[in-house]
Amino acid sequence: MRTVIVFNHPNEGSYCHAILQSVTKGLQNASHEVDLMHLDNDGFNPAMSKADLKAFVDHQPIDPQVIDYSERLKQADHLIFIFPIWWDIMPATTKGFVDRVLGPGVMYDHHPRGFGLVPLLKNLKSITIITTMNKPRILYALLIGNLIRKVMLRSIFKTMGYKNLHWISFTSVKSVSREKRIKWLSNLEKRFSKLN
Repeated sequence: MRTVIVFNHPNEGSYCHAILQSVTKGLQNASHEVDLMHLDNDGFNPAMSKADLKAFVDHQPIDPQVIDYSERLKQADHLIFIFPIWWDIMPATTKGFVDRVLGPGVMYDHHPRGFGLVPLLKNLKSITIITTMNKPRILYALLIGNLIRKVMLRSIFKTMGYKNLHWISFTSVKSVSREKRIKWLSNLEKRFSKLN
């Protein structure tokens, strides 16, 4: 199995980095080939240029990095996103990845009858979003409305026609005990050790 991880956090000492290590270890335990797209280390530019927009409309990416990411996505059996929630939504770099990479001709196409979208990544068995934030879970759910679920799962991937979607949300990260954070990491490793 080949699992693509799209990672976005610039701080190497972050909890997101610890999550990345645990998920990677679990996947390797399950004999997965892990393909890491580290958006920060790769210097990914999230801004959609005029040329990018034309390429989006034409279904023909022109940026070499976008083309590279697109080709690697086509080989994925599983897709995992790891990023922090900032101001209640994903960082700009993750949003730029969605805008510039997950476009028509790569992730989806328009239905020939004009109704809805058709997923193109036929090998893709699951998509998992893993996020961290410092807000309490109930505050994010009741007052904010679980924007990640609405945007990433429903508006993006469900609209594209993908199924088997998961969101793992770690909340109040800075205020919970060190023991709890360690337990979360251990559970992640175990979970992804069973991914097939």
